[in-house]
Amino acid sequence: MRDRGFFPGPAFVQGPAFLPDRAVRAWIWTLVGFVLAMVTVGGATRLTGSGLSITEWAPVTGAIPPLSEAAWLAEFERYRQIDQYRLLNQGMSLAEFQVIYWWEWGHRQLGRALGFVFFLPLIWFWLRSRITTGFALTLIAIGALGGMQAFVGWIMVASGLEEGMIAVAPIKLMTHLMLASIILVALTWIATGLRSGRVEPTPRAVALGAYGLVGVILFQTALGALVAGSRAGWTYNTWPLMDGVFIPSMAVLFPLSPWYANIFDTVATIQFNHRMVAYLLVGYALWHAWRVGRLAPGTVHLRHARIMAGLVLAQVVLGIVTLLLAVPLWAGLAHQVFAMLLLAMAVVHARIARDAAPARRRVDTGQPLPVGGAQISP
Repeated sequence: MRDRGFFPGPAFVQGPAFLPDRAVRAWIWTLVGFVLAMVTVGGATRLTGSGLSITEWAPVTGAIPPLSEAAWLAEFERYRQIDQYRLLNQGMSLAEFQVIYWWEWGHRQLGRALGFVFFLPLIWFWLRSRITTGFALTLIAIGALGGMQAFVGWIMVASGLEEGMIAVAPIKLMTHLMLASIILVALTWIATGLRSGRVEPTPRAVALGAYGLVGVILFQTALGALVAGSRAGWTYNTWPLMDGVFIPSMAVLFPLSPWYANIFDTVATIQFNHRMVAYLLVGYALWHAWRVGRLAPGTVHLRHARIMAGLVLAQVVLGIVTLLLAVPLWAGLAHQVFAMLLLAMAVVHARIARDAAPARRRVDTGQPLPVGGAQISP
């Protein structure tokens, strides 16, 4: 196996001797599953109002929950000192506190477990030369993003512990979720690139269109995080109109100065932006499926594009239902989890289309390599 450098690329060789390591591929897909689980539990933690139940960040000792009644009472007393308790949960019983505590504790333990599942196999595979140095360094960079994401998670929690706050700051929640989304994109890209087998060739324009789909989904995910952080889903619970109009007045959308402050701080603007980009995403996904049908008819790429269009439509319908029902736990959580699955599927589509574009496939002779073959790096 050759070392292709720091960043993953479509390195191909011919012959079955170079098939990708099944254990490595299974490990990367396991990491993808862990990230999806982290986002799921994190979403449930947010929707149940559990994120501020643990008021300290103890990376090592925090893995041990309260083990006695005295320890539980001490933990509960710390929670009773913050404004979320005084302004929102006054009179909460110890049993009710334990429910929200376990959600936050579980989220943090899952993050710790992800760290072990990430780094221990990485070291083992690297020492046994089952991955290249370039591959390992790429994964270490992703791991560093994971560490940053955990740190931002604590900064996010700390923002909710400030005086007068009963929830985390929306922009910090958005940063936290977007780092998780970028990690999901990177791992899914690598895992998909480790496949073996053949796919039909396709023009590079198909891959470019798939990249655009990933980009719009990421942008919509960021807007969705602002909706969640500002609780904008609990207002304007009608569709397709907002307070009786399709486009609210400028006075409603831009009451703050400077104007860009409204993007992060005005509930009406936050929800309106999320709605409009949802329409854009539907239009783009349908256009992409139509264009792939013209450029690569009868291929797996067309099937993927059509599946993506259907999934986007389903996600928008789920979002509308969530809004009309004023964000019940099951709907809000399903909407967030489905968004992550949609993003992962878009990355799979983009990676396969990119690897099937003949203009991207070169070997040392400088000649195009037939579609398929076995990949030796992600």
